[in-house]
Amino acid sequence: MLTVTGVDHLVLRVKDLPAMLAFYVDVLGCPVERRNDELGLIQLRAGTSLIDLVPVDGRLGRAGGAGPGAEGRNLDHFCLRIEGFDLEAVRRHLEAHGVSVGESGLRYGAGGEGISVYLSDPDGNGLELRG
Repeated sequence: MLTVTGVDHLVLRVKDLPAMLAFYVDVLGCPVERRNDELGLIQLRAGTSLIDLVPVDGRLGRAGGAGPGAEGRNLDHFCLRIEGFDLEAVRRHLEAHGVSVGESGLRYGAGGEGISVYLSDPDGNGLELRG
């Protein structure tokens, strides 16, 4: 039997790397941990997990076919835990950065019941932030 202890990383194929870096680094505060431009991979630290950004026009990204768009997505959504989550403060922060904030409410996740809010990153990947 295997025991899963958490999310190690997820990989997002991206169309607009500068916009995605600005969103995940500047808005959400995920620092760049490693870069391999030859391969086309940027790894961002998200707590104990990593978010890998793979440009669709890079070496790794080209192998995955068409990039994200209205006709299909590479991911429905993923959820990031936010320390000291205050819904109104999170909403104000996101809106100050021009991020459109979606539905919020009480939902069940890996840590049990908690308040969360939905939004999208610049490539349209669904994202949930929760306390």
